[in-house]
Amino acid sequence: MQDDKALTQARALLSRAPLFDGHNDLAWVVRNDAKARGDVLAYDLTRVHEKGDTDIPRLREGCVGAQFWSAFQPTGAPHPARTALEQIDLIRRIEAAHPNVFLPARGAADFARARRAGKIASYIVVEGGVGLENSLAPLRVWHAAGVRMLIPCHNETLDWVDSATDAPRHRGLNAFGCAVIGECNRLGMIVDGAHVSHEGIRRVMDVSEAPILLSHSNAFSLCDHPRNAPDDVLRRLRDKGGVVMATFVPGFVSQALRDWLKRSRDGYGKAPLAADPKAQFAELETRHGPAPRATLEEVADHIVYLTEIAGIDHVGIGSDFFGGAQPVGLEHVGRFPFLFAELIRRGFSERDLAKIASRNVLRVMRDVERVGETLREVREPAIGRIEDYPGA
Repeated sequence: MQDDKALTQARALLSRAPLFDGHNDLAWVVRNDAKARGDVLAYDLTRVHEKGDTDIPRLREGCVGAQFWSAFQPTGAPHPARTALEQIDLIRRIEAAHPNVFLPARGAADFARARRAGKIASYIVVEGGVGLENSLAPLRVWHAAGVRMLIPCHNETLDWVDSATDAPRHRGLNAFGCAVIGECNRLGMIVDGAHVSHEGIRRVMDVSEAPILLSHSNAFSLCDHPRNAPDDVLRRLRDKGGVVMATFVPGFVSQALRDWLKRSRDGYGKAPLAADPKAQFAELETRHGPAPRATLEEVADHIVYLTEIAGIDHVGIGSDFFGGAQPVGLEHVGRFPFLFAELIRRGFSERDLAKIASRNVLRVMRDVERVGETLREVREPAIGRIEDYPGA
């Protein structure tokens, strides 16, 4: 009965303060679907995808009010610039295919506009700066196409930024990397350090003139995956006005699972890219036996810890639903209210939960937009390629 009361309260709260989820890889799932092969209409988001985790009925069930969709391209893609544009286009086709559901959102003010219209605000993030192909110009093209956030790298170190899950080469960020951050600031594009090395996140915060996000990262002190944020980064993020968004990726949640996975992954914890991540995980269990399961309660543990270290004004939710295994209790996007019910049971106030749901990330977006407006008045677009930046 107490659980039902908390869940009812959570749903009521999220109806008033809808969730702004920081990361979802639906576009990559649609691209790799064996039947749809990137055709949004053929994939049919209007039906429940029992073997998937994201569709319109369950987005509604989960009280999602805004979503950052990832335009992801693998570091090793033969044509990363083309792939990035294809993924941006796929997200825009999702918006166009369902105009009564998704509002193409390009600024913080669109969150409230979408809510008034009863729609989900649809934001685009490019995940992996490999698509820049070491040039600054594509940033402006991406921005013109609707991109409002950049994750500089994915699981591999690039020519200008170190990944959290690869060998470092640049002490975090080199001169060209600093120029990328500066141009993002000028454009009013959020910089997301989720995949950047710990040293790289520190360097990004050194050079960025606007707050940053870690859109899908947890607490390193609770699970020592390199994609999670150590305490000093969390404190610095707080001091710089940024936000860390707790993620559901099981290997970033559960230390027991992280230890289990070490036997099949390199020292950086990088998971091989697979079209069917659930099948990939099942194959690992066939070889190594049943894996420990991450749980909703452990995700709540991370949120509690993140609020203790970074502060309640600097925490959000970035699920990273990607078609793979998820924690028990958080199997799909319809389960967000269950996480908020757990946080209610742990004593979080409705005011604080509204901050975690959307207010904190919206504040960062507004701050980034203000910095961009100021910089564009005094700074011309940055031009050039990596070879034009000495020391890069």
